[in-house]
Amino acid sequence: MFEELFGNSPIFGGLDSSELEKVIRVCDIVELKRGEYVFREGDAGDRLFLIAEGAVRISRMIPGSGEEALVVLHTGACFGEMAIFDRMGRSTDAIVDSRSLLLSITRDAFQELLESDKDLAHKVLWSACRMLSERLRGSNEQLRSVMVMAMF
Repeated sequence: MFEELFGNSPIFGGLDSSELEKVIRVCDIVELKRGEYVFREGDAGDRLFLIAEGAVRISRMIPGSGEEALVVLHTGACFGEMAIFDRMGRSTDAIVDSRSLLLSITRDAFQELLESDKDLAHKVLWSACRMLSERLRGSNEQLRSVMVMAMF
């Protein structure tokens, strides 16, 4: 049921059908209503999420300004993966923008999955590196734009 969704995701897209089945087996299903928080900035992070249906807004609270939406993610998007890798608190808020069905994988399940299948681990980790690199490049471009605007 979720094989196509995972097959098109940034982290799990390079996996074959038997590898995707392994990933799907370790997922939990979370259903949330509009306005509910998936997590808040500073929360302990112990899982990543994939949007099966709906939309999730990734944002930060800016003192004196309020909420700044960084991006709205839709079906197929993956988020929360930084906490899986670095064991730090959440760096943003994730708020359900429209009723959503999320698939989540805990850090422990993710780690066990990677340790149990080295080929799967290789594919997933390279995909994660590419995804995080793309996001970092995007952040660098945003920062460059802000700096240019600040100069004028």
